Amino acid sequence: MSGPEFSRPIDLRQIVTKPVSLEATPDERAALARRFALVRIDRLEAVAELEIDGEAVNTKGRLRAAIVQSCAVSGEDLAVAIDEPLALRFVPETPVAAEEIELDERALDEIPFDGQVFDLGEAVAQSLALAIDPFAVGPEAERARREAGRLDETTSGPFAALAALKKQ
Repeated sequence: MSGPEFSRPIDLRQIVTKPVSLEATPDERAALARRFALVRIDRLEAVAELEIDGEAVNTKGRLRAAIVQSCAVSGEDLAVAIDEPLALRFVPETPVAAEEIELDERALDEIPFDGQVFDLGEAVAQSLALAIDPFAVGPEAERARREAGRLDETTSGPFAALAALKKQ
């Protein structure tokens, strides 16, 4: 698939006051699951209000998703519900400035766009990626850690020789 997996281009000239609803198709969810190394994405939807602010567009709304990811320790499947606020600002692309910009925690994520069209779907996909906990652990994580510790201690690594001496 070329281009973003969840593309929803919005033309500045067609922005209206009612909220925009986005929902990923099964094929889009499968492609995003591969992109983000997830087992699967069962649901991905967003509702966003768009407001023109000069040449920029402010977006506020909500992202909701149901994903299945692998436990960082045991590898078991974990069902995770994501419900996150969206706060984005699409700004016209400008040449890169050499100065450093400081943002506080209330600042909106700024996403540059070129021309009259920005991709709200790709911004939602990136927001989903940021909402995924890469170190999520499930109920079997502790057991997997204990088993891995026993195996590592006795079969390899710097403590294998000590473990062998301890047994003698």
